Amino acid sequence: MSPHIIDVTQENAQQVLIEESNSRPVVVDFWADWCEPCKTLMPILEKLANEYAGQFLLAKVNADELQPIAQQLGVRSLPTVMIMKNGQPVDGFAGAQPETQIREILQKHLPDPWEGLIQQANELMAAEDFNAALPLLLQAYQDSSEKADIGVGLAQVYLHLNRLDEAEALLDKVTMVDQDAAYEQAMAQLKLKREASSSPELKALEEKVQANPEDAHAAYQLAIQYSQNNQAREALELLMGVLRKDLNFDDGAAKKAFMDIIASLGKGDPLAAEYQRKIYTLLY
Repeated sequence: MSPHIIDVTQENAQQVLIEESNSRPVVVDFWADWCEPCKTLMPILEKLANEYAGQFLLAKVNADELQPIAQQLGVRSLPTVMIMKNGQPVDGFAGAQPETQIREILQKHLPDPWEGLIQQANELMAAEDFNAALPLLLQAYQDSSEKADIGVGLAQVYLHLNRLDEAEALLDKVTMVDQDAAYEQAMAQLKLKREASSSPELKALEEKVQANPEDAHAAYQLAIQYSQNNQAREALELLMGVLRKDLNFDDGAAKKAFMDIIASLGKGDPLAAEYQRKIYTLLY
């Protein structure tokens, strides 16, 4: 049987219905062998329990075998489904219901699907593994239909990675009503990082490339400076320009630098995927 589904017995009822419901919702399905609607409902509940992968526990109670429990919880007909939280029934329904309606009832008592991604990302950020946190927060941002607070959190990751343009693009999307303290902090960090990234050496190289865009050596040097400054997008774009003109520039040094930057971004990073496609087109 699935780890997200359990048969309730006299021995485990206290642990399953009371103790377990203190840490997550327990969906209790009261059924019996003679109940035809029960046979329609149970597969739907089992499917949802596996799909939600532990966000709730499905507890199946044979009402004929465990009549005292059914009576204690006021079950009058079968099937009856109750949602238990903190040892108490908080919601439920009687009779077989369509999957869409069951989902709506569950959603009221379950964390948003992206909350798990955010929790994982927060743990990685606490360990300063921002490259690994990035794809998780990106997924959460997309799954949540671009919730502002998740967008600000994602911008903060980009700021840690010195990917300032991507951070700024996210912060620009935040409407005035959502511009809270975390947003203000991120904007302040963005401003400071913009100022810090403009070293005299970097400015001199940027001016040199602007004055002569065909100077591949200057573009390569600037790309290396950008990569050392964690400005991955700027570095990759410059290196793409160099490689388009000469795929074997500087005995392959530009190509190696390009691939090293992509590798440093980590798996699941959309920036890495974007430039992998570009170099693949160029190579093949």
